[in-house]
Amino acid sequence: MELHQLSITELLDRYRSGAASPREAVESVLTAISNGDGTIGAYLSHGAEAALAAAENADTSLPLGGIPIAIKDAINVEGQTTTCASKFLENFNSPYDATVIAKLKAAGAIPLGKTNMDEFAMGSSTENSALGKTTNPWDTSRIPGGSSGGSAAAVAADLAIAALGSDTGGSIRQPASHCGCVGLKPTYGRVSRFGLVAFASSLDQIGPMTKTAEDAARVLQVIAGGDINDSTCLDEPVPDYLGALNQGVRGLRVGLPKEYFIDGIEPGVKAAVEAAVKELESQGAEIVEVSLPHTEYAVATYYIIATAEASANLARFDGVRYGHRSAIQPESIVEHYKNTRAEGFGEEVKRRVILGTYVLSSGYYDAYYLRAQKVRTLIRQDFTKAFENVDVIASPVAPAPAFKIGENADDPLKVYLEDIFTIAANLAGICGISVPCGFSDCKGSRLPVGLQLLGKPLGESDILRAAHAYQQTTDWHKARPFE
Repeated sequence: MELHQLSITELLDRYRSGAASPREAVESVLTAISNGDGTIGAYLSHGAEAALAAAENADTSLPLGGIPIAIKDAINVEGQTTTCASKFLENFNSPYDATVIAKLKAAGAIPLGKTNMDEFAMGSSTENSALGKTTNPWDTSRIPGGSSGGSAAAVAADLAIAALGSDTGGSIRQPASHCGCVGLKPTYGRVSRFGLVAFASSLDQIGPMTKTAEDAARVLQVIAGGDINDSTCLDEPVPDYLGALNQGVRGLRVGLPKEYFIDGIEPGVKAAVEAAVKELESQGAEIVEVSLPHTEYAVATYYIIATAEASANLARFDGVRYGHRSAIQPESIVEHYKNTRAEGFGEEVKRRVILGTYVLSSGYYDAYYLRAQKVRTLIRQDFTKAFENVDVIASPVAPAPAFKIGENADDPLKVYLEDIFTIAANLAGICGISVPCGFSDCKGSRLPVGLQLLGKPLGESDILRAAHAYQQTTDWHKARPFE
């Protein structure tokens, strides 16, 4: 195999045996990008020169020494552009490193390129990017998922060894499922958000997108932990995620929520997930039915809370301090704001800001936003009760495989419903992972399917352990789109 096709673990082994060098690995990834990204469109920019320079001095004894990692373009990397795939920030150059980037660098990793996404992370398909189109490596007529679609496509197409994404309502897990890689959303507060351009501050979380569960554990080991720059970041001890991987699943109680196995799931998805659950059971896991009764309210609750927070967060983009500024001479500051935001924001961002402003407005706050927060509490309590009887919860990541590019362009509500199995985890603040578990052939293409494993707050060790055990006896994660 070429170096760019290896996992983090495999590449570290090559380094430490002297069979390869970090510079060779970076060059291999850059060559793969040059040869393949014209079709996939995973990257918005490359930090090639800086990456090659860092590779020359990489310390391969460090946990991620010499590993090139792609970065979602909502996460600040000093000296590189951070655009959030928006015309508003198209030329914004980051003056500092996000905490996760500083931690990656301290562990020897090499940030390599910024990946495409839905504008300001608002979307589930990466179709909302204002700066380019990303396609699914398994079928380039289809979406890669979103909003971390560029990161998922890069990892799946071997254009990255690993990547970082962010997950507000499924934006790591869903594209990982659609592209056939591993995507981990940590517990809210497990990883610092300092340096992540905010979409919805009570929901956003940074996490790794990798080729294996073991690789996800390696990256999480580095980026997890407290941060004085982020008051929502939990100052809790970081467990030995790698050490917990090989415990197997014998005796692990796996819950199946009846609300997540419903009519309307595409048959290929249902069959793949059910087979994955049976595989865990064959390894000694105990399968238990659980109920999450407020699931039916999750989508509505999420799109009230998330848009409200987006409305507040995006108010900082005014064209005065940084970012796009309209060239039209305004007669007032209000007109300046209108012109600048009308030109700088895409349609989906405008849609969500308008909705969020509405639900926060006088006379509607109690009817919508306050009520949504109360329902959010009920959803969190559903998970708390379920986790009294099980260790992890298993479900599909999405009700169907990746859809055609443009297929739902005129139906945003249908796209919102794609998140039905992922958004509750963000509302509850728990952790979740997507693991490749098969393929669906129902749409004329062989499309990846992901198994979602949800864990208790700070329960990353359990879901990583289950995901790793599953991957030890299956080969779905080894499939590549171009083989």
